[in-house]
Formats: sequence, C-alpha cells, structure tokens
Amino acid sequence: MNLLVREPGRPRLTWYGPQGERVELSGAVLQNWVSKTVNLLVEEFDAGPGTRVILDLPVHWRGVLWSLGSWACGATVVVADPQGPAEGSGDVVVSARPGSWAGSRAELVAVALPALARRFDGDLPPGAIDAAAAVMTYGDVVAWAPEPDLGAAALEAPGGEPVVHGELLTRASAGAQGARVLVEGDRPATVVLRELLDVWAADGSAVLLGAETAAELRADAGRRERLLESERVTR
Repeated sequence: MNLLVREPGRPRLTWYGPQGERVELSGAVLQNWVSKTVNLLVEEFDAGPGTRVILDLPVHWRGVLWSLGSWACGATVVVADPQGPAEGSGDVVVSARPGSWAGSRAELVAVALPALARRFDGDLPPGAIDAAAAVMTYGDVVAWAPEPDLGAAALEAPGGEPVVHGELLTRASAGAQGARVLVEGDRPATVVLRELLDVWAADGSAVLLGAETAAELRADAGRRERLLESERVTR
C-alpha cells in the first residue's frame, strides 16, 4: 500500500460498471478505504492469519477493497461463484446477496454494489453487518493488524491452486512500470485480482471493467477505442 500513495493524488483504480457507472480512486482514497476495511475486519471479527473470508461478489471495485483489506491483516480470501449456490467454509462472508447465506454460521457482511449506496437496499439476515454504513465508521489509519504469514494461503478458489501471501506480488513485469492498464472483469476473479496486484506492484494504474462492460466494449470497437483514449490506457 505504501507504493500506492507515493503519489497520493494519482488515480490508481478506475472502475466502469453497469449503466455507465464510473468510479475513480486515487492512491490516497484507495488506501483510506482499505484501512477502514482492515479496521472493521480486525476489530469486529478479530481477523488475522487463519481467518477465511468468503468473497461472494462479482468482479467489482468493492470486492477489490475487501480483498486488499483481508490480505493486509493476513486473512485468506476465498472466491465464491456469485451466480452459484451460497456455499463454502469461511469465518466471514462478504456478499451482495446476504439472504442466500442466512443459514451460515459465518459472520455476514452485506455489500451494496452501486457507487452511491449508503446502505444495503434490502432485508438483512439477523446479525448481518451493512458494509456501506459500517465501513465509514472505522478509522482512516490502521490502528493495529496482525502480520500476514507469508507461507499461508492468501487466495483460494474452487478447483484452483491456493496462492500464498508470499507469492501475491511475484509476477510484476519490470517492462510495465507505471503503465495505465486495462483490466477486463469478465474473467475469473482470481485472475483479475492478481492482475491488479501486478499493475500496482509495478507502480501502475488500473482501469477495471465490470464483466458486463467488458463484454459490451469487446462487441463495440469504436466505444472501446474511445474509452482507451479518454482514460489514457497504455497497455
């Protein structure tokens, strides 16, 4: 995270979602969100090495924040299929469909996906935390967080090999230093998350397309080219 705020005002994550939604986070704002998320995870759920956080979200900027926050306190992110059944063994579930996890023994965090949402629009199961409201109440600076175990699992998904904390940042290309990179979200979340980490490890900036937007732009070359030009994408 220190690299992201070397130039605190520089855009580090730009999101394009459904209906033309666009969200841009500078390095400072991204760090602020992640710090709040870490504080919530640690203070509310005592998260740390060994804690399994099920990420039941589509590829989305909010899912990126919860992943970064989980890794910062040493937890394991377990990617679920947001279109599949609500299942999996975890200590905390971060989901845009909290009702599907009502019978789970895990702690439940409900995530509203619209950028301007200040609360989850729907009924919450008993005990569930509304992320939109709760995250903002936590501090902008991490008060304390456990150190990650570099040999412990950081990222898991059904059918794939786990990635340990010590290997999350091993793929950055020296040739991509400082690049403004298009990251298409109609791929597995594990692939997207690791690509984003690679971009930031190389001091770059990412333009992340949601799955629907990525598919639309692939079918509309003119619109895609205009976006690449307006966002000054270099790779």
